Formats: sequence, structure tokens, C-alpha cells
Amino acid sequence: MAISYKDWYIPFKQDMVSLRQAKESMASVRANQDEIPLMVQLVENPKFQIPGIRLFHGAVDLNQHDYIHAILGRGLLDKDEAFTIGFTMGSTSKVTTTEETLYALVSRYLYPEVYKFDEEAIEVFKNAVRLGYISSCAPLDEFDFAPYLDLPMREVRARLGLEKPLILAYYEIEKARYPDARDSQRLLDETSEFAVSIRRVS
Repeated sequence: MAISYKDWYIPFKQDMVSLRQAKESMASVRANQDEIPLMVQLVENPKFQIPGIRLFHGAVDLNQHDYIHAILGRGLLDKDEAFTIGFTMGSTSKVTTTEETLYALVSRYLYPEVYKFDEEAIEVFKNAVRLGYISSCAPLDEFDFAPYLDLPMREVRARLGLEKPLILAYYEIEKARYPDARDSQRLLDETSEFAVSIRRVS
């Protein structure tokens, strides 16, 4: 049975799946680069930005963005996307309050409908910016994941310096704060059937 992008996620605690497996499993459910609206690419993909002008720190291409989703244990729903973008921006330690506010406004009012963030997603985004800022992990927009694709995500996170207690503590807060949000409620799962199926074929 084909899986929907709404179902895809590999929980943070399911950390023995390799980064390559996680990335390949995502390929069948996420949008391709040419399917992403130009407005979103202009904001988030450095390849589409004007040379010498950086609106938002932490902009990455789709390939890097996919790795970061997997490393953070986030799926592809709205709050997952908000957290992934926010944490990536925060990990650069260069995001100003003005920049954070501007991105929130763009994602709320200028993005095409299916990509827009609602108020809760913007709250998650802002929390993630701060969490990325206080984390001691390497800047996620600059990290070269290529040498580590066949390592378990547990080891990749260690190479990054990503603190497991910090992430899980926040996920507990997010889960409690949004009891009706599917993306928040599954954050602390020990595994997902999707992740188990990856392990079976490895």
C-alpha cells in the first residue's frame, strides 16, 4: 500500500535507521524540486536567491532539507516543516528577531495556500529558531551529510553535536501543547510502522 506524505515519519527515538535509508524512503512521498512553488523556492532555496542578498539565514536546497527532516525526527506535516526550517535557521546563530518575524509573515501571508503556516505552526517555528540557537550542534545549512549516509542516525547526530535530551525535552512540550495535532502527538513514539518496514528490508 502506498504511503502518503501525511504518514511518513521516522521518530527521533528510532535512531538505528541509516540516514540513506531515511532519505530514500522520503523520496516517494515528498514533492520534487520542480513541483515546489517559485515563491517558496525564492525564500528557502539558496540557488534561487539573488547573489549577495541573503533574506534568511539557513536556506538550503531540497536535498539538504530532507536530511535535516530525518535528523530531527520530523515528518512532512505543517508543524514538522515549521520546526525543521526554524531549527535550521536557529542553528546558524545568525538569525535576528526582525528576520524571524519577516519569515513568519511570509510563510503566513505570501506562501501558496498549501504551504502557508497557521498560528500554531508559526509558534513552532519560533520555538525551533530559539532551540536551534541554544543548541551546540553544527550549523545544519553547512553540514556535509554525504560522508555519513550509511551511519545510523544516532551516530550522525553525534557527529553533528545534536543533543538528544534537548530535542526530546522540547518534543514533550510540543506534544502537550498541541493535543489535536497529529505531527506533534507522534513526536515521542518509539517507532513507526514505516520505520520498522525500512529495517525489515535493510
